[in-house]
Amino acid sequence: MRSSDDLTTRARIRDAAVALFGEQGFGVGVRAIAKAAGVSPGLVNHHFGSKDGLRIECDDYVRGVIRESKMSYMNQPSTGNLLQQLAEIEEFAPIIAYMMRSFQAGGDLAGTLFEHMVEDVEQYLEAGVASGVLRKPRDMKAMARYLATANGGGMLMFLQTHTPPDGVVDYRQALRDYADQMMLPALELYTDGLLTDSSMVEALLAARRRPGATPESGRDPAGRGPHAGDTDTAPRS
Repeated sequence: MRSSDDLTTRARIRDAAVALFGEQGFGVGVRAIAKAAGVSPGLVNHHFGSKDGLRIECDDYVRGVIRESKMSYMNQPSTGNLLQQLAEIEEFAPIIAYMMRSFQAGGDLAGTLFEHMVEDVEQYLEAGVASGVLRKPRDMKAMARYLATANGGGMLMFLQTHTPPDGVVDYRQALRDYADQMMLPALELYTDGLLTDSSMVEALLAARRRPGATPESGRDPAGRGPHAGDTDTAPRS
C-alpha cells in the first residue's frame, strides 16, 4: 500500500504531465515532466513504469474530470448548475488541451481514449434519462457514439480554425470563445430540434427494417435507397 506522500507525488507528476502534454504534445520527455513536477526522472518511472504508463493514467484522470462534471449535471439538472459550469469553463483548459492533443496525435492510445469516452457518454445519457432531463434515444449506443464524435470533432475543428499564426493556443480563451459561440445553437438544437417533422427519421428506420438492408446505408440487396417503394415515409417538403 502506498503512503499518502507517495499518492501526493504521483498526483503531482500526473498533473504536470497533463499540462505539458496539452501544451506541447506527446513528444515531451520524462525529464521535462519530472522537472515540472519537482521530482527526479527515476521517480516518474518508479510510479508509472514508462511514459506510456504515465499517459494511460493521464487518460484516466482526464476522463474522470469530464465524467464528474457531466454526471453532476445529469444527476442534478438545474439551470444554476449549468450556468455555474459555464462560468468556470476556463478551469477545464488543461483537460481539453490534453484531450485535443490526444485526438490530433491519433494512434492506439487515442483510439482507446475515444472508445472509453463513448462509454462515458452512454452513462451520461442513462443518467439524464433517469433524472428526467433527457428523452430516451431510440438507440442509446448509437447516440452516445454520435455525441462523442460530434462534440469532440466540433471542438477539434474549432481549435484548428482558431489557432493563431504562432501555433500557440490559449485554451482558456478558446474555451470561453467556444462556449460563447456554440452553446446557444447547441442547446436550441437539442431542445427544440431542427426538422419540422419526423418523416426523415421514420424513412430511415423503415429502410433499416427491410430484410437484408444494411444499417449504415439503409439499402436493400438490390441496391435501392431508403425511399425506394416507400412513398408513404418519404420526407415532406
